[in-house]
Amino acid sequence: MRVLLFAGRFEVRGSSAYTLRLARHLGEFGIDSQVVCGDARQVDASHKAELPIREYPHLTLPLWGRVVMDMVRRELASAPPDLIHVQTRSVLPQGLWLARKLDRPVVLTVHDYLQNRERLKLDGHVLRIIAVSESVRDELSRRVRIHPERITVIESGVGTPEELALPPVLEPGRVPVVGTAGPLEAVKGLPFFLGAAQKVIESHPGVEFLIAGAGPEEHNLRRLARELGIIAHMTFIPRLYDFSQSLMAMDIFCLPSLRQGLGTIMLEAMARGRPVIATAVGGVYSVIDDGVTGLIVPAQDSGRLAERILELLDDPVRARALGEAGRRLVRERYGVERMVRQTAELYREVCTPRLLPSAAS
Repeated sequence: MRVLLFAGRFEVRGSSAYTLRLARHLGEFGIDSQVVCGDARQVDASHKAELPIREYPHLTLPLWGRVVMDMVRRELASAPPDLIHVQTRSVLPQGLWLARKLDRPVVLTVHDYLQNRERLKLDGHVLRIIAVSESVRDELSRRVRIHPERITVIESGVGTPEELALPPVLEPGRVPVVGTAGPLEAVKGLPFFLGAAQKVIESHPGVEFLIAGAGPEEHNLRRLARELGIIAHMTFIPRLYDFSQSLMAMDIFCLPSLRQGLGTIMLEAMARGRPVIATAVGGVYSVIDDGVTGLIVPAQDSGRLAERILELLDDPVRARALGEAGRRLVRERYGVERMVRQTAELYREVCTPRLLPSAAS
């Protein structure tokens, strides 16, 4: 089976890592995949050389993008894929256009929630939607005219580094590091992370804080850190191919999001044995059992986030126990092999001719 993974611009975020993991591992399940994207400059050159990635600059531009899309169509016409897997809804219009031209079925992955006035425009080519969590599935069922049986939950999978490579959490004699990582966007709630950092530093001035990622909020976050008087304790790491090294540098990982489909970067932190403190939103509930596999705090509550950070800083044994419990959970439930296997099974189901429920409910 040949599958086209249709993506937009690669960024250092969970949805882009999702595409790269599919491209790297689908072959293990008998799927020949190719990635078509608009921009892969954020993919590490060594990884890009190993993967079947084709870049088409300006793929999503309103006018020139039509010319580029027609080029993609012509190049695929002689040997079209069996299925087009649209990686994010931001490129769904282009993916559907290509599917209509090549007369191929579509699978769409939805990683997070629709915006308040956003409408997901589907057609008969979309035979399945992959939701990365039950929370995302439930919202789609409420807001999108599609039969519930066409929405399948396949939780994102992450790699699980070897235990021997993991540095200890809150190692004695080392400066503690509390961090977060991901795209620097308003929905990620990062001002509340900085507010918590200020409160922690008041009582624990030896703690350092780290924000890894890039995005439109970077300038505002740097300004807020200066205004709060904590810039000397803050490290921003904006230019990354992935978050691996940043996550390894942290003793505690915080996810202060206001909305969250699942939290792939949170899973990556857990896979490295980092104890996680996350807001009680969306798909986080399906991962974190408060006090067992991590800690939960209310969204937009810097005070409570600071309290829970201090709990772990003052009790390294508990912090390590939470980190280890989270690491075991990821190994058992959120491995890449499980995600890719379930996705390959869905591809085969979609490509097997049979009667399916109508697209609209």
